[in-house]
Amino acid sequence: MTLLNALHPDVLANPRQLLRELFDVAVSRALPLQNMPAFLPKPPRGRTLVLGAGKAAGAMAHAVEALWPQDAPLSGMVVTRYGHTPRRPEGLPQRLKVVEASHPVPDAAGLAAAEEILSLAQGLTADDLVLCLISGGGSALLSLPALGLSLLDKQHINQALLQCGANISEMNCVRKHLSRIKGGRLAAACAPARVVTLAISDVPGDNPSVIASGPTVPDASSCAEALDILQRYQIDIPPVALMALQSGAWESPKPGDARLSNTTVHLIATPRQSLMAAAALAESKGLKAYVLSDEIEGESRDVGKVHAALARASAQGLGPLTKPCVILSGGETTVTLRNKASRAGRGGRAGEFCMGLALALQGHPGVWAIAADTDGIDGVEDNAGAVVTPDSLLRGKAAGVSLNAHLESNNAYAYFQALNDLVFTGPTHTNVNDFRAILVL
Repeated sequence: MTLLNALHPDVLANPRQLLRELFDVAVSRALPLQNMPAFLPKPPRGRTLVLGAGKAAGAMAHAVEALWPQDAPLSGMVVTRYGHTPRRPEGLPQRLKVVEASHPVPDAAGLAAAEEILSLAQGLTADDLVLCLISGGGSALLSLPALGLSLLDKQHINQALLQCGANISEMNCVRKHLSRIKGGRLAAACAPARVVTLAISDVPGDNPSVIASGPTVPDASSCAEALDILQRYQIDIPPVALMALQSGAWESPKPGDARLSNTTVHLIATPRQSLMAAAALAESKGLKAYVLSDEIEGESRDVGKVHAALARASAQGLGPLTKPCVILSGGETTVTLRNKASRAGRGGRAGEFCMGLALALQGHPGVWAIAADTDGIDGVEDNAGAVVTPDSLLRGKAAGVSLNAHLESNNAYAYFQALNDLVFTGPTHTNVNDFRAILVL
């Protein structure tokens, strides 16, 4: 029996379905209720305060409330993205407040939430416990500008960072130094209480100080680095911010700061765990599974081209990746808008990756792919991502849509919508960032 004959019949019969199953199992592996029990501390002698922010914050609050002893005091609030609060049969959490705000550009609701969360952190004692529930998206949702900056200032700077091609570490370095709550400042406000952060990682390398701009984690970056990033990408900032960054007046709490001496961080879900769950499913179907990395960064379209080269080599029996196989990867790529003035493009990192992949594959037979964001939202659209098939280009031509034109205008949504190849999930209530799977038969 050859390896190809050992394939589960569903693989050959419905490659699309397999790709979607791989994505679904990756998302399921990162759900808060599944991962939180092993990391919850015991109730303290004092009170337990829950604070949090991120796309998964609503689901994390549900999980804490379900797992926390009913006779133990519990209060607090979290902020999540609009539409990302889970609607469960038992309703919203009863002991914890869940509010919603804008992502990726902060709004007044996020500002109000950050102010309330910082206020709740005041007056704690050494007998108290703060559970911080942190996930990707928390940086925009927990927006509290440094003194002298307005919300409008932060919105303009954040929008510019999103459009210029800055990576997540660069964006968060800037955000930390323009904030009163990020970069360890929330944990400092909670002192002397014990602070336990439960985080779902959405960043390459799983660095806790980068996830949601690390509100409870010491910050090793500096004002000077933040200023260098802003100048490198030619992003204008108000004079008060320029002076504060130049002087170091807005420096964040550093490693060794005594106010953060009673803090711990647990990563309850990571991108690699989700990729390995998908790999296990692929292998159960008779496929070889290759996990390239969960830390891939770079321009989405260019990352797509590199993945296409690996897939072509595998399909031709060349290189180290032996077909039939699934090639898996994660990370956080970027999209640089080609025509910022028109703002015509619709789509996010996953869609842009798929366009670059499809263009480079040129309809190569035997290669299918899915790329989707594990939070269920690709950029600011309502789709999670898209699917690429061997006949994508032919179907696009028949539908009268040009891949090159849509790539030039960053309009992945319209291209894959015309092919009926968009992936829709709705909010998944978790976030371990980009997921990519390429099936080579």
